[in-house]
Amino acid sequence: MSLVAVLFDLDGTLLDTAPDMVGALDALRCENGLTPLPFAQVRASVSHGSGRLVRLGFPDADTQRQAVLQRRYLEIYSAELSANTRLFPGMEAVLAELAALRLALGIVTNKPAWLTEPLLRQLGLRDQFVCVVSGDTLSERKPHPMPLLHAAKLAGALPPQCLYVGDAERDVQSARAAGMQSVVATYGYLAEGENWRDWGGDGAIATPQELLGWLGERGAHE
Repeated sequence: MSLVAVLFDLDGTLLDTAPDMVGALDALRCENGLTPLPFAQVRASVSHGSGRLVRLGFPDADTQRQAVLQRRYLEIYSAELSANTRLFPGMEAVLAELAALRLALGIVTNKPAWLTEPLLRQLGLRDQFVCVVSGDTLSERKPHPMPLLHAAKLAGALPPQCLYVGDAERDVQSARAAGMQSVVATYGYLAEGENWRDWGGDGAIATPQELLGWLGERGAHE
């Protein structure tokens, strides 16, 4: 079945949000008399959201304190959503080429809409995507298939006509459960020693540009 839509995860796949998300954690730790953690250590957790980042930054905090810290983290981060966040190098050209091939483009992320939508607007990207499904758009989020199935419907495609690109195991799990092919973005926020080959994706790309080659090899956009 020919490809109709390409759907992307946001953090670590489409956008390099780590500078701003790590920066917010640095600021939060500073407020609490702590020094920043190594950037590379925190970067690997960015795809897993604010809760994971706060637990990493404050491992000794109890559940109640974690919740307070997470609310403050989100206050800091939301004030500087796009200060240093950019498309991954080469992604702008990839999106343009996919659009030229008349493929529908969409985003499926676990990031909440109150962060996702302003971020995309601030970067001038929102109009490039026919659908944006955030973590709170539906009653379920990845790795449940519901968000991807909803995105496919919004894109006017059947699930087998969609490809999902993401950088976390839950992305592959969600795509498989939805009946879509998946490609792992290995340039994303993978932890050292994390073996993406065990996830069962249909392919992998080390740069955004490799996506076009992967599609071309399979004649997916013909």
